[in-house]
Amino acid sequence: MLTTLSEATRASSGGKAAALGVLLREGLPVPDGFVVPHGDQPAGAEAVRFLRDAVAGELGRLGDPVVAVRSSAMNEDTGDASAAGQYESVIGVRGADDVCQAIMACWESARAARVDGYWARTGGELPHASGMAVLVQPVIEADVSGVMFTPQQHGQPTRIEASWGLGLAVVGGTITPDAYEVAADGAIGCAVGSKQTRIDLGRERGGVVTSAIAPDQQSARALDDATVATLVELGGRIATVLGGPQDIEWAVADGTVWILQARPITAALPDTRAPGPPHPAEALRGTPGSHGTVTASARIVRGPSDFAAVRRGAIVICPYTDPAWTPLFAVAAGVVTETGGALSHAAIVAREYGIPAVLGVAGVTTRIDDGARITLDGTAGTVTVL
Repeated sequence: MLTTLSEATRASSGGKAAALGVLLREGLPVPDGFVVPHGDQPAGAEAVRFLRDAVAGELGRLGDPVVAVRSSAMNEDTGDASAAGQYESVIGVRGADDVCQAIMACWESARAARVDGYWARTGGELPHASGMAVLVQPVIEADVSGVMFTPQQHGQPTRIEASWGLGLAVVGGTITPDAYEVAADGAIGCAVGSKQTRIDLGRERGGVVTSAIAPDQQSARALDDATVATLVELGGRIATVLGGPQDIEWAVADGTVWILQARPITAALPDTRAPGPPHPAEALRGTPGSHGTVTASARIVRGPSDFAAVRRGAIVICPYTDPAWTPLFAVAAGVVTETGGALSHAAIVAREYGIPAVLGVAGVTTRIDDGARITLDGTAGTVTVL
């Protein structure tokens, strides 16, 4: 019923597990694990018991670690669509019973309304639980984590975003991470982010916990130059092995770099080095997240209770976005967030949907009035009130 990660293929184990399986076989630093192949959803008490026994055996092989349980759908992590953040991930579970519950949560997430909406917008095939493999790996208790985009064309830089703790804060956009650009000649540029919180494993109750970062660490670089260079080297190897530019999630624990995910880059990042027209002096500035310019009314959205007020064609202004907010991207003309980076799930989905986005505009939900007429330039990373 189960497949070791080193034996995973796309046909049986979906996109995420298959890519990691390839990298593991090539000797890249990927945590070992196992996969529940697609089509093996249990039915009835006997089947559930069989799954539990198989999971218990694999957990024993790995040393009974705290694990991350993540989707690996057949149509996920492809060159056409990432499905970034759309399916369920359960981080920080231990023991066969809890892991089986997490596996079933991943299967159930294939039926979520936001998933149907995502595939309807991106033109992909609607998912079904039978097409959902599930990947289980030990959690890397990271000191620093983040995302790396390898160059999409020769001569372009490698882009890296990083923060303290687990990478959930970076991909989820709940902090504005450090942003590193590494030129083809190895020169490193860094813009330090406002890293106010971190996410780590919950020692007492399992799962994950969020805590404040000390002020001196908020303004300190999360990565030194040597680690940045190591990431760039690994990124080049991974892009070569997998046959194209890659969106890579990584973690550093006790000085060791681990690769947690690799998938094709689905849409081009705005080029932070490209010259553009001068910006109005009063423009608010953030991180360019998704190409394009739009002028429309601003709609302040602080949580799901505000969703109903968003009309088609509005520019959504919000603290940050998580997967539950994806349906807004189908009606919004653009998105602006107070925190987050260009490599976050929200920015990736905005680029796939073809709507402009600017990330990490500090205090934007209070600096712009609800209903104000604004111009959003996602290529330049500016927001201007008209």
